[in-house]
Amino acid sequence: MSLTKDHNITTGKVYKTVIDKERKGNYLGKTVQVVPHITNEIMDWLQRVAPVPVDDTGLEADVCLVEVGGTVGDIESMVFLEALRQFQFRVGRENMCFVHVSLVPTLGGDHEQKTKPTQHGVKELRSVGLSPDMIICRSSDQLQPATCHKIALFCHVAPERVLSVFEFMFICTLLYRFAIVVSLAHLFSLVSLSSFFQLSSHSIYLSSLLFSLSLSQELTTSGLEIELTISYLYPF
Repeated sequence: MSLTKDHNITTGKVYKTVIDKERKGNYLGKTVQVVPHITNEIMDWLQRVAPVPVDDTGLEADVCLVEVGGTVGDIESMVFLEALRQFQFRVGRENMCFVHVSLVPTLGGDHEQKTKPTQHGVKELRSVGLSPDMIICRSSDQLQPATCHKIALFCHVAPERVLSVFEFMFICTLLYRFAIVVSLAHLFSLVSLSSFFQLSSHSIYLSSLLFSLSLSQELTTSGLEIELTISYLYPF
């Protein structure tokens, strides 16, 4: 995958583009405002970049993933959230999927999983007109069924769309292991996308092996010896 500089959209780029357009007279002397001028530029940017091929096939992607960094409620990301709120009406709600990534901390000696940060994050999203279709929960351990059902109940999503992504990050098995691709395929009715990520029995075995095999070793990285738990990735 090869991305271009236009795949990285920042506040500075957007404002500079709008200011340049104003100086050229594109807005015909109208007062330039955050809404609609800045938000329109963000939406135009997304539609312009999404069809650009990013691999050797030269084909448009089935799904364009847009990440809005930061924390919900921060002033820095508010204009982007507003643009996405409007964008769902431009392209059709059935063609968009909002995924909220949230931390589920574990507290106390009994390792109780707390859902309040997730509930408040979804509350902030809904206050700006965005309702998540899927919630990805980061946690130190796999979420308990009761925790998933509680998040689903208070966050207005189906229980099967509350995904537990505990502390294991092998990108080759991440999408399959946590059923993210399957959930997206169902949301967008993309049968080909779902079948593409069906792994063979050999791959499934290696996926399980990667989860179960963790070794503590001393690593030497750039002359610095550190101790950490690692998992070995074997070639298929």
